[in-house]
Amino acid sequence: MQTPPFQLARTSAPGARDACCQPSEAHLRALRRRARLAELDSHLHCSVIGTCLSTGELRKLAPKFTDLDRYHASDLEIHHASVELAIAGGAGAKALNKALDERYAGAIRRFDAARDPQALLDLWNDALKSGDIPPAYWAVMSHPHATIEVRQSAFGELHMLSHLVGAANRADIRRLVALEAENQELKEKVERQQARLIELSAERDASVKQSNEQALQLAALADRKAYLSTAQLEAEVERLREKVEDGELRLALHTSRRAAAEQRALRDEDETRALRNKLGDAQALLKIVQAECTALERATLDAGDRPDARQRAVEWVSGKRIVYVGGRPNSNAVLKALVQAAGGELIVHDGGIEDRKGLLAAALPNADVVLFPVDCIDHDSMSMLKRVCERHGVEYSPLRTASVASFVEFAARLTASAQATHPSAPPPSAFCLRHG
Repeated sequence: MQTPPFQLARTSAPGARDACCQPSEAHLRALRRRARLAELDSHLHCSVIGTCLSTGELRKLAPKFTDLDRYHASDLEIHHASVELAIAGGAGAKALNKALDERYAGAIRRFDAARDPQALLDLWNDALKSGDIPPAYWAVMSHPHATIEVRQSAFGELHMLSHLVGAANRADIRRLVALEAENQELKEKVERQQARLIELSAERDASVKQSNEQALQLAALADRKAYLSTAQLEAEVERLREKVEDGELRLALHTSRRAAAEQRALRDEDETRALRNKLGDAQALLKIVQAECTALERATLDAGDRPDARQRAVEWVSGKRIVYVGGRPNSNAVLKALVQAAGGELIVHDGGIEDRKGLLAAALPNADVVLFPVDCIDHDSMSMLKRVCERHGVEYSPLRTASVASFVEFAARLTASAQATHPSAPPPSAFCLRHG
């Protein structure tokens, strides 16, 4: 290392020094004490902090004197903040200096035995050989007899050692990756061998079991041999063989039937689930249609005795301003006449087919309710309608279809709700021309 990363101190020849510039006793005592971290050259702080203090220790100290987050700051941010504290001096530098002195008190006492720079370098070289770098580095840098040449030498050797360690780490990483790959291959090979051993063990156990069974059968046959002739034995063996074959055929047949039955059961379960969902949808639709038919039938049948029966069926619309978006021309005309006869106002808008959509936004602020049949309005108009209604605070309600029955059922439901809210109003007649 040709030049140090810090400026060399300017010295003068001993003979040129004046008597007034001779060091005092207090200055000599100050020279004999150990250097503090803040008194070192600023170029040395990075190496001292990075080598002698761990990231965990810095993560505890640095946030006390900076605005860094102890848990979320990166290691580089913690290191930079610690170096800045050492350069700035003050309480942060004192805390770092105290941590270094407490951690490496043994090394400091060991290096106190050095009384000149050469002895200090000898102790430093011994520490390099043993690999105990961090304690020796702080003890050398803060030693009273550490000259700028000693610190430059220690810094240069530590700097080159960091390059060697980095190169060794990269080689170790490459070897580690290769060893991990080889280890994985060996693990897979061992697993395959273990699986094969288990399979062979199972085959051996099955073979031993079969051999034992055959031995028992042969022993039984040997016991019976004294009583049975050769022809009888052959007939018995043939009968047993046929019985075994028949059992195997029946087992195969029942196995195939069971598998087919399981597949049919799964298909039937899926079909049942789909039919149950369709039935639920159909029942819900049926209830809605029944409610619409009931409301329309009640309004139609009551009209035979009382001319104002239809108006009473939609009594809720009296005095209301209703905006009806979408629908069909024929049913819209009937709905408009029905609402006007009941004392209400129905404003029909086709959703943007022939009427401009801007008219719809202008008609909404003074409306009491907005209705739209979901089968006769496009999605764009429906989305725009909901946004405008929510902006102006106007209630809106979708109708199942554009039929008169859906509108009458909606109005009848709100009429019944309004009558339930005001019990003083006389209840409508429950007499029906068809059912009594």
